[in-house]
Amino acid sequence: MTLLAYTLLAFSSLFAIVDPIATVPAFVAMTATDTARAKVRTARLACLVAAGVLMLFAGAGKWIFRVLGITLPAFQLAGSILMLRIALDMLYAKRSAAQETHEEVEAGVAKDDIAITPLGVPMLAGPGAISTSLILLSQAHGVAQVAMLFVAIAVVCLATYVVFWLAAKGTARISPLALKLVTRLMGLLLAAVAVQFVINALTQLGIISHV
Repeated sequence: MTLLAYTLLAFSSLFAIVDPIATVPAFVAMTATDTARAKVRTARLACLVAAGVLMLFAGAGKWIFRVLGITLPAFQLAGSILMLRIALDMLYAKRSAAQETHEEVEAGVAKDDIAITPLGVPMLAGPGAISTSLILLSQAHGVAQVAMLFVAIAVVCLATYVVFWLAAKGTARISPLALKLVTRLMGLLLAAVAVQFVINALTQLGIISHV
């Protein structure tokens, strides 16, 4: 495979599996009460985390899994637990926009947590994206193709940030009622995705048959 063909394969595969456009509704819902500046900050942190995780596993994922005795199904189960926790908060609207003083500091920490999990991991850099990175690494021939894999990861995460930035700027025109509706709907969908992660993991482990 030529360098150009490999680069196009790496970029298209990673962009399809990360799928930032499909993640926009969840991003909008989880940052519904934030200012545009805070949304952009969350998007930037999430994309940096996703890029770092994908690059880490692309470079040392097989070694990390082997040394720690971790399997991909185990990673899927852990990711599903994180996603389900956030989904329940979104469904029951536990997050408040009326926090003040020291509570505002706690809210800021919570926003960082959302940028890291579940937005950065596992919604962007999830088991699918990590396994895709590992597969692409195994298909790389030579230093040039390995380098282009890392470039492709960086470009995909940059494109994801641009998509989120556009979404953050556009949500100012959406009514609060519509945002609350989106939040609850996305909470339900996110819970379904978390359950699907569990099913995928159990299927890979052979505990249940394919559904």
